[in-house]
Amino acid sequence: MTEVDYNAMPDEEFRDMLRNFIEKECPASLRYQGRRVRWKEIKPWTLKLSKKGWLAPAWPVEHGGMGLDIEKMVAYHDIFDSAGVSRAPDMGIVMIGMLLIRFGSDAQKKYYLPRILACEDIWCQGYSEPGSGSDLASLRTKAILDGDHWVVNGQKIWTTVAQDATDIFMLVRTDPTAKKQEGISFLLARMDTPGITVRPIRTLGGEEEFCEVFFDDVRIPKENIVGNINEGWTMAKTLLGFERLTIGSPKFAMIAFGSLKELAREKGLFDDPVFVNDFIKLKMDIDDHVGTYRRYADALKHGGSLGPEMSILKIVSSELYQRVTELMLEVAGEQGPHLGPSNFGNASIDPLGYYFFSRPGTIYAGSNEIQRNILAKAVLEMPSQ
Repeated sequence: MTEVDYNAMPDEEFRDMLRNFIEKECPASLRYQGRRVRWKEIKPWTLKLSKKGWLAPAWPVEHGGMGLDIEKMVAYHDIFDSAGVSRAPDMGIVMIGMLLIRFGSDAQKKYYLPRILACEDIWCQGYSEPGSGSDLASLRTKAILDGDHWVVNGQKIWTTVAQDATDIFMLVRTDPTAKKQEGISFLLARMDTPGITVRPIRTLGGEEEFCEVFFDDVRIPKENIVGNINEGWTMAKTLLGFERLTIGSPKFAMIAFGSLKELAREKGLFDDPVFVNDFIKLKMDIDDHVGTYRRYADALKHGGSLGPEMSILKIVSSELYQRVTELMLEVAGEQGPHLGPSNFGNASIDPLGYYFFSRPGTIYAGSNEIQRNILAKAVLEMPSQ
């Protein structure tokens, strides 16, 4: 593959290149979806991006990424989001891959990074546990060293599309006597390892989006620890930063807004001044959020740290997404409460699917109540009482 300096391309040329490729290669079934698309559906499209070398826009070129600067990164996401392109199971790209580039051993980078780019390994995240969601440091899944293997016992929950994953990265307690954050390690495992059981959870919208994952005497090679033993909290905080930046993206609100616009056009709502007022308010709020998100992405791209103030991204993104879907459900009228796509003129849209899919956003990755507490204490320095 010929190496291209995308950062040297004129911005509009870069955008046209992406836009034309999406229009030509991305099927309509993978665009403007009000649900999480499963791996078997999106694999052919993801492999096309992999072949083009466009799967990892933020990765350095030396590790197989596009090496985009902040301007091109914003353009990349603008084009994909505006086109409503569904998000593949991409934790390997946006989370564990970035973490290994920063903290992984040379052997881990050499083995895992090419497999992630080739879509040979699909990753899921083992963080939350029953009773250890927002208070992640209270996790109880334990790993005991036995010769050349860690023996893992415990349970993870709300693991997104674990049934599609080949690998899992997870936090485990390796020193039960240490303080909560100090006895945790970061471990990698194959999902087909004996003793791992996956049980899907059906959501209100009828999707099996999340899973429980059980570990019963699972033996994992000792070298699958990332970083040092009992220092996994450093990795955890870094990954939470990546996750909150990803979840804080305006992507979902933009995709839903695109469907809202199409729905409104088919129903002739742009002649209704009340609707137009609500529509313009949402558009302005999305544009504001895009600008805020861009500043945080810029800081991360240039090696800066993502402080507690970035909790605002998660709050605004999730609540903005819900507002868009609420208006969509309202204007859909009598067709709104039907689960599954409905025909609105020439458009096929699933307003209730969008609405259901937006609901968990204010809970996962640290509930919005937790995020507001973080802002109050760590940023505004407000008293606890």
